[in-house]
Amino acid sequence: MPPPESPSERPSERPDERGGTAFVLGGGGVLGAAEVGMLQALFDAGIRPDLVVGTSVGAVNGAFVAADPTPDAVGRLRAVWEELASKRVFAGSVVARVGTLVRTRTHLHPREPLRELLESSLPADFAALRVPFQCVAASIERAAERWFTDGPLVDAVLASCAVPGLLPPVEIDGEHHLDGGLVHSIPVGRAVALGARTVYVLHVGRVDRPLRPPTRPWEVATVAFEIARRHRYSADLAALPPGVTVHVLPAGDDAPPGAANLRYRDFSAVPERIERARAAAAGSLARTTPGEA
Repeated sequence: MPPPESPSERPSERPDERGGTAFVLGGGGVLGAAEVGMLQALFDAGIRPDLVVGTSVGAVNGAFVAADPTPDAVGRLRAVWEELASKRVFAGSVVARVGTLVRTRTHLHPREPLRELLESSLPADFAALRVPFQCVAASIERAAERWFTDGPLVDAVLASCAVPGLLPPVEIDGEHHLDGGLVHSIPVGRAVALGARTVYVLHVGRVDRPLRPPTRPWEVATVAFEIARRHRYSADLAALPPGVTVHVLPAGDDAPPGAANLRYRDFSAVPERIERARAAAAGSLARTTPGEA
C-alpha cells in the first residue's frame, strides 16, 4: 500500500487560474549554471512564466525567477553563481571536508553558507513570490516525493538541493529530506498537472545521449540514476494530454551524464556555460514557432 499523500504533494489549484506557461527547471549541480543562460534567452524572447517548477539546483534558480519573473532575476542569479564560484559555499580543503565527514558521518559540507546566501537573496515565504512556485524533495521516512508549495521558502529550496553525501538532509515537519532529483529530476508532469499548456524545460545533461555500461566503480551509481531519471521524464512526455506543448531548451554543453557530481566544486567555467546555454536556447527559440514541441 503506498504511503499517504501529504497536502503539499497534491497539486494546488492556484496555478490553473493564472494561465498556462510554465518554466520547469531540472537538476544538474554545477552544470545548473546553464539554466541561467536559458532564462536569459526566454526573457529576451519576451516569454514570461505563469508557473515555475524546480528540483535540486533548478529549485534555486526557479525560486529567483518566481520572486522576480523579469530579466532582473537573471542578473541576480549571475551574482549568486559568482558567489558560488568564489568557493564560499563549498569551501574547505580536502582535510576540512574529510573532517566534516568524520564528524557527521553523512556529508562533506555544512549547509549554513548556502542558507546564508539564499536568505540574503530570496523572500522568506512562498506567499511573497510573484508567480506560483513549487519545488520537490525526497522524504527519507516515507521514501516518497514531497512537493513544497507554501510556508518557509529557503527551507524548501535547501531540501530540494540537499545532494546526498555533499549536504545534510533538511528536517521539515519532522521528516528528513534529500535532493529532489532522486524522485523527480525533470518535473514536467507536475507542471502539466497544475494546468500548464505551454511548458519550457530547462535542464542539463542530454537525455538523448546513449548510455553505456559502467566501466569504473563510481560510474555505476551515475548510470543507475540516469536510467531512473530518463524513465520518469520519458513517461511524463508520453502521458502529455492533447493541447500541451513542451519546448526542451538546449544547454549548449556536451558534458557527459554525471559530470556535475564528479566536478561539483569546479565553477571555473560558469560564465562560459551561461553564455553557451543562452546562445543555444536563443537559437532554439528562434527556430520554434507556436504549436511546435
